[in-house]
Formats: sequence, structure tokens, C-alpha cells
Amino acid sequence: MKVVIMAGGKGNRFWPRSTEEVPKQFLALTSNNTMLQETYQRFLRWIPAADIYVATVQKYTQLVLEQLKELDSRQLIIEPEQRDTAPCMALIARHFLQEGQDEPFVTVPSDQYIGDDEAYIQAIEQAVEAARQEGVIVTLGIVPTRPETGYGYIEAIGKAQDDGRAYRVKRFIEKPDLEKATKLVHMANVYWNCGIFAWRPSTIADYLEQFEPDMSRLISLSDEQLEQLYPLLPKVSVDYAILEKADLIYCIPVRFGWDDVGTWTALTRLYPSDEQGNLISGSVHMLRAGDNIVFSDKQKTLVIGVADLIIVSTPEGLLVCPKSDEQTIKQALLEMERIREQQQDPQ
Repeated sequence: MKVVIMAGGKGNRFWPRSTEEVPKQFLALTSNNTMLQETYQRFLRWIPAADIYVATVQKYTQLVLEQLKELDSRQLIIEPEQRDTAPCMALIARHFLQEGQDEPFVTVPSDQYIGDDEAYIQAIEQAVEAARQEGVIVTLGIVPTRPETGYGYIEAIGKAQDDGRAYRVKRFIEKPDLEKATKLVHMANVYWNCGIFAWRPSTIADYLEQFEPDMSRLISLSDEQLEQLYPLLPKVSVDYAILEKADLIYCIPVRFGWDDVGTWTALTRLYPSDEQGNLISGSVHMLRAGDNIVFSDKQKTLVIGVADLIIVSTPEGLLVCPKSDEQTIKQALLEMERIREQQQDPQ
């Protein structure tokens, strides 16, 4: 079984702890190891190091090699620059096909919390085995435990049982509002989309040729041609390019103590809060304040009389945000950067 760990994202929703220079996957958020190290070590306990690959962008290659001492540089699949997940999947398929390999592999995010490693690996092995069939894509669906507006959902055909069977996917559902999420979690055949997929390289190539023919051409490019043309590719997610259009997609329902660790509030599910419901890290003093998340990297921080806020202070910036608005952090950062660029170049 081959594994490709996806480690090229920016982790914007964890700003300012996560930055474009050192994004979330390279930070220690759930243990003393970084998220990337945790993911790599999880697989290293079960499969040979030679079967573990890391997909990242050029600017993060040194960070990857510094954190994963065991990783051979030949097991890096490097994007010249970030172009979203569909071009990255095409690049991964190219890597294996040009080596003459068409065995199924699994792509996994580098920044997820897993409570039960053994159940996680077993589910992935089942998915990889099912993906041996031509044209088949297999994903893992997390049995939901709460209404969640920060995740996408998967609706399967038929009511699935906890027997490891793969069920045909009816549709992928974008991140819902709270009302819709509440309805979804009460449906027996709906799961969280955790972004873990098993497929053959040729399956990716065939679907791209069918749905994104221009993008599929990069699979046959030389390294020199790739360097020139990759930055010109459109930024398209694999969800839009393949998953929403492909016919043979299956879902295996799973439970293994999963968390996306995609936002600051995710940490409240992993770490204990104080008696007032505050999750605190750093030199922080709270007075008449409750249900806040406060991270102070170096500065002494005093928080008085507020509730339900995310307050994060690092040398890179300061974030003050209602918990209810944390899904807007990524877009707000883009807007802040756009305004800053306009101020620097008024023309």
C-alpha cells in the first residue's frame, strides 16, 4: 500500500499561528510533534518508509525534509506552486505513471487528529483494496457526532452498517449552514467528508481526460515542460474537477476518533478548558471571561469581561474574532492582503 501525505496547504484558518511561511501542518498542535510528523509516524508504524510519499509545494520542501528525517527526497512530489487540489492530484498520478506504477494508493491530509491509529489504518487498507477496480474511487466517511458547518458531507446510497462495506456515493454536499447540518446528522446515510481518497493513478488520469482535458495533458509532460506550464493551470479543486462528476465513487463509513483540526475551536475538542470554559495557552490572565480561546505566544495578555472569542497573539499578527465567525478568517485574510497590496501600489 502506498500513501501520499498532502502537505502543501496554507492553513489560513489557523492564522496568525499558521502563516504562509510556516503553515499549520508544520506546527505542533496536537502533541509535541508537528501535524506532519504525527501523520508520517502513524503510517511508518504499519508500512515501509519506501511506500510513504509527501506531496507539497516547492517552497515547503526544506521544511518537509527537516521535519521528516527518514524521508528520501525522491519520495517528495513537488508542485512548482500552489494550484489547488486537482492539479496536485494530476501531478501525483504523473509521478506514479511515469514510474510504471498503477497500483492503488491513498491520499491523506497531513493535518488531522486520529484517535485510533489501528482502526484508521485498517479502514485505509480496505479502501485501497476496493480501489483496485478500474475507474473506482473510494473515500472514507466519518460517522458524524454533531451538526458541523465547517465540514463537507457525503450522502451514500442505502443505509450503511459498521461492517467496512463500501457504499455508492450519491452526492457530495458543500459545507452547510447550521439548520441544514442539523438535518444531515440525523440521516443514517450521511457522513463527514474527511478528504481521504483511494484510487489508481490511471483512474485519476482517465477522469481528468474526461472532465479536465487540458489539465490531463500535464501527466505526459517532461519535467522542463511541467515547470513552465504548471503555474498556468487554473486553480481547481479535485472535488469540482473529478469527485462531483465521476460515476464510480464509494464510501466506507468509519469511526476512529477523527478531527479535522481545521480551526481554532477544534482545539477545544482535544484539550481541556478551565472552569469558565476558557482554553488558554501562554501567559494569559482571565477576569470575568468565559468560553474563550486565548493563545498568547510571548506577550502577557489580560482578557476582561468577554465571552465566546478567539484571541490569538503572535509576532506575525493579532486575531480577535467571535467563535461564530471563525469560518470567515480565510476570506478576511485574503481581503486584508488585497487592501494592503492596493495601499502599497495605489495605481
